[in-house]
Amino acid sequence: MKASTSGSLIEILMVEDNPADVRLTREAFKDAKVLNKMSVVGDGEAALAFLRRQGRYADAPRPDLILLDLNLPKKDGREVLEEIKSDPDLKRIPVVVLTTSEDQRDVLKAYDMHVNAYITKPVNLDQFMKIVEAVENFWLSVVKLPPK
Repeated sequence: MKASTSGSLIEILMVEDNPADVRLTREAFKDAKVLNKMSVVGDGEAALAFLRRQGRYADAPRPDLILLDLNLPKKDGREVLEEIKSDPDLKRIPVVVLTTSEDQRDVLKAYDMHVNAYITKPVNLDQFMKIVEAVENFWLSVVKLPPK
């Protein structure tokens, strides 16, 4: 295993309400070539509290990468993305939308809000694992992430 270019652990925040998708993503990252720690929250309100280190998330690590589902309870992923990208303290954190929505309006709106990548989750298990591995390889091995 190698560490990030700064030699430290890569912190990932996954915002996902589907336990099966969380489990599959953890499994794909388990054999990662890059040392990483993945925190998971299940709704949009918790995501923003985590990012702002509020309430029970007061000691939350600042993520290097956010994996964001669009279809979330409490506060939808589109609203979460908008708040992240309009916050001067959070806007540099790369956000990868990982969602079931193939709606072109969602794709366009996400890019209009400066998402870093938009990926539609495949229904096939093997394809899902390949997508997560591709995210891992690109975002955690190739890309230089912004400093915290």
